[in-house]
Amino acid sequence: MEALKRKEENRKLAEAEMERLASNAAAAHPQKEAEARLRIEEEKRLKLAAEKLEVEGETATTVSEAIQILEGTAEEIDKHPEKRMRAAYLVSFYAVVLVVIITSLALNSLVQAFEEAHLPRMKQEHPTYRLSQLKQLLKKEWQKSPENPLNAKLMALSAK
Repeated sequence: MEALKRKEENRKLAEAEMERLASNAAAAHPQKEAEARLRIEEEKRLKLAAEKLEVEGETATTVSEAIQILEGTAEEIDKHPEKRMRAAYLVSFYAVVLVVIITSLALNSLVQAFEEAHLPRMKQEHPTYRLSQLKQLLKKEWQKSPENPLNAKLMALSAK
């Protein structure tokens, strides 16, 4: 019988404590929710204020608008430059190829003029050489010659 009394008393104490905890939690919870809501609203307000740029009466909320305001132009910003990347690459590639072709044509004509001018002298100096051997000698001479524009640039740099 005593055990039943103790059991009943423990149950009542447990129920009373549960009610007290529930009332404490219910009372504290709305206040925390209100504080959290106020904190979130304050963060949103600060974020909007930080993202907004005002210059001479104009307001910008995005980076592109801010750039337009700061540049002072209202031109449309290129949003997809990668679409023209291949075309730009091909234009620059073909420009380089064209420069190389023109340069090689100019060099070839200079080499031919050099060979025509110096071949008779080489034939006199080396009468037993074949034409291919003479051209090899002329090529070596061309590489050292001041008439060679590539060599002239190197000579100018080494003279400094």
